[in-house]
Amino acid sequence: MTERQTDAGPGAKARMRALVAIALFLALLAALFLWQPDNLYLWVKALHIIAVMSWMAALLYMPRLFIYHTDAAPGSDQSETFKMMEQRLLKVIMNPAMMISWLLGLYLAWSVYGFRGGWLHAKLLFVVVLTGVHMLFARAVRAFGRDENARSARYWRLMNEAPTLLMILIVIMAVVKPF
Repeated sequence: MTERQTDAGPGAKARMRALVAIALFLALLAALFLWQPDNLYLWVKALHIIAVMSWMAALLYMPRLFIYHTDAAPGSDQSETFKMMEQRLLKVIMNPAMMISWLLGLYLAWSVYGFRGGWLHAKLLFVVVLTGVHMLFARAVRAFGRDENARSARYWRLMNEAPTLLMILIVIMAVVKPF
């Protein structure tokens, strides 16, 4: 009999690989801050962008899982598979990527801009709202885990657009700096 991805073994291996990747990312970051290269800003900015891309990928994928999970019968193999996928996405990608995005973003906002600029304040507001969407998705993962989802697939289709709209606003603020 072959091992399935929903078995404990593959989950533990995936979790370990993710922890190693996060540890390497943080080690690289620590080394950069200790080394203090002339282009530290560019390194921090690159790592911030990588973290944000990971966070956004998870935020865009999670509601898709919810849409399909909504159609699965509670307790079914399909539902249990979605529960595992949602848990792993939240704990292994979404949460660490959000925390690293925030830490590096706040460092950049402080060290480069001194927390000044209307565009920066607007961007931070949109990031706070995006974090609220993240927390909504985290609550939904727990509700699905208890087989207590009260939302329709249509609701999750609409919520699938929230991270995209916020991403557009955040990128415009960061790149164009309109005010």
